[in-house]
Amino acid sequence: MGTKSRETIYGASVRAAAERATEARKQADRLACEAWNKRMLGFRGPAQPSPTLGDALNAGYLYLEVRCLGCDTNQTVALDIVRRPKSTPVHELERYMRCKDCSQVGGYPYKRSHLVALRRTKISASDPPSTWWPGER
Repeated sequence: MGTKSRETIYGASVRAAAERATEARKQADRLACEAWNKRMLGFRGPAQPSPTLGDALNAGYLYLEVRCLGCDTNQTVALDIVRRPKSTPVHELERYMRCKDCSQVGGYPYKRSHLVALRRTKISASDPPSTWWPGER
């Protein structure tokens, strides 16, 4: 007596297409982050172009590893608490990074830092800092 609703006819295919698009975006973001990491670790830069904060978080990279050029220590910064729009490229965060130890010794905000790589986990004993590829240990 009645006709089927559009939801019944097209609903499953629309949901399946949306799910495939979400997975494709996640894979594209993951590949962009991996390419940026390889460029940073293999060639030590350039940091531009870099994935955005939203891309890194979507791909599962929750931390940014930063090396202080003063005391030569590596630290991780959680990307989910950074107070910037998710459309901000990762390389723009470099100018805001400050080493706490060097700032206390020098008495002023010590800003010289270098972006190393995006990471899925924080630096720990079981997951040490990243090393540059061409022979550095």
